[in-house]
Amino acid sequence: MAKRAVIIGAGESGVGAAILAKKQGFEVFVTDAGKVQDKYKDVLTKSDILYEEGKHSEEQIVNADLVIKSPGVPDKVPLVLRLREMEIPVISEIEFAGRYTEAKTICITGSNGKTTTTMMTYHLLKEAGFNVGLAGNVGQSLAWQVAERDFDYYVIELSSFQLDGMYEFKANVAVLLNITPDHLDRYDYQLQNYVDSKFRILQNQTEEDYFIYGADDPIIQKEIEKRNIPAICLPFGWTETPENGAGIKGEELLINWKQKSFNMSIFDIALQGRHNTYNSMAAGLTGMVLNIRNEKIRESLSDFKGVEHRLERFLRVHGIEFINDSKATNVNSTWYALESLSKPIVWIAGGVDKGNDYDALKDLVKDKVKAIICLGTDNRKIKEAFVDIVPDIIETQDMKDAVRSAYYLAKDGETVLLSPACASFDLFDNYEDRGRQFKMAVREL
Repeated sequence: MAKRAVIIGAGESGVGAAILAKKQGFEVFVTDAGKVQDKYKDVLTKSDILYEEGKHSEEQIVNADLVIKSPGVPDKVPLVLRLREMEIPVISEIEFAGRYTEAKTICITGSNGKTTTTMMTYHLLKEAGFNVGLAGNVGQSLAWQVAERDFDYYVIELSSFQLDGMYEFKANVAVLLNITPDHLDRYDYQLQNYVDSKFRILQNQTEEDYFIYGADDPIIQKEIEKRNIPAICLPFGWTETPENGAGIKGEELLINWKQKSFNMSIFDIALQGRHNTYNSMAAGLTGMVLNIRNEKIRESLSDFKGVEHRLERFLRVHGIEFINDSKATNVNSTWYALESLSKPIVWIAGGVDKGNDYDALKDLVKDKVKAIICLGTDNRKIKEAFVDIVPDIIETQDMKDAVRSAYYLAKDGETVLLSPACASFDLFDNYEDRGRQFKMAVREL
C-alpha cells in the first residue's frame, strides 16, 4: 500500500512537493486554509492530486505517514503540534526534495542580502556554463525541479523557517551572510532561538564541504567559537584578506583560495554600496571553490542586474526618484537602504511588526528623512520611535494613498523610498504584491 503524504500549504512550495510526492509513488493530499491560486489548482487537477482550500480537514491529515509543511505555517499552530504529538514526521519541502536528488547544493541564508547573493551566485554559475537550478525563496520550487528537471547544481535561498524543517538535508556549500534580529515573533522573542535556526545550514556538513560566512558579524563570530564545524571555513569581510577567504584592501575586492587569488575594483561591481560588496564577496568566494575562472567571476559580478523589490530604482516623476525596497522586511535591511541614499528622503514604512527595535535607525532617520508615511494597520511603534525626530508623520491604509502622500511631500531632487522594515501580511499578499502595488501607484501619478 502506498505511503500517504499530506502537504500543508498549496503555494509554489507545496504544489512542488505534491508533484514530487506523486512521482515517488505517494498517495498525496494537499490542504490549504486559504484560497488556492487558479494556476496551482490547474496543476493539481491535471496531476490528479486531491486538494482542499479554505480549511484543514483534520481527519484527512492525521492519517499521514509524512507531512510536508509550508514555511509560512508556524510550528506552534495546533494542527502541527498534534501531528508532532502523534510522532508523524513534519518536514519542509526542501528537506523532502533533498531526498530525491544527487545534485550539489549551494545554500544561502542570512537576515539580509540573501536574495541578491543567491541571484548573483546563480548568475555566476549559469554564465560559467553550469547545469544549475535556482530554488528556495526565489525561482521555482526545489521539489518541482527535482521532479521534472535534471540539474547538477542548485543555488538555494533558505529562510530560517525552511531551515527549521530540515533534518537530513546537507549543503555542499553553506553561505551565512549575517544575523540580525528578525522574525522574533516566531522564536519566542529569543534571539538565540533564531540564531540556532540560521546555523542549521551547517547540519550534516563534512570535511569535504564549505562554510562561507560574514566575518564582520559579531553574532556569527560568537557562535563559531562555540561550535565544532567540520567544513572548510572561508570568512569574508571588510578586513584584510585571509589566507583562504575574501576581504577588501583599499578599493580592491580580494579573494584567496588554495594559492589562487582574484581581485577587482569595488567600483567595477555592478551593484554599488557596502552591503552589495559583501554580497559580491560571498558569491565570488563560491565561484572560487567551484573552480570558476577569474575572468568569468569578474565578468559576472560586473554585469549582474539587481533583484526586483530590493533597492530597485524604479521611476523618476517630476524630478522625484521613487525606489522600491519592498523586500526590506526588517530593520537591518532598511538601515542599508537609508545608509545608501544621500538625498532627502520621504520614507514609506510599516506593516506587521516582528518585534522590531527601531533605535538602530534613529541617527540615519534624523540625518536623512524629512517625512514618514506609515503604511499598516497598526503604526504605533513607528510613530512612537520617530515622533521626536521627524516633523511630518502621516498614517495611510492603502498603497495609493501612501504614494500620493509621499509625492506631495517630496520635492524635485528628493527621494521617495518604500522600505517598510516590516512584513507585508496586514495589507498585502506578500512583499512582491506590496512592491508591485507601489510601482503601479507611482505609474498612476
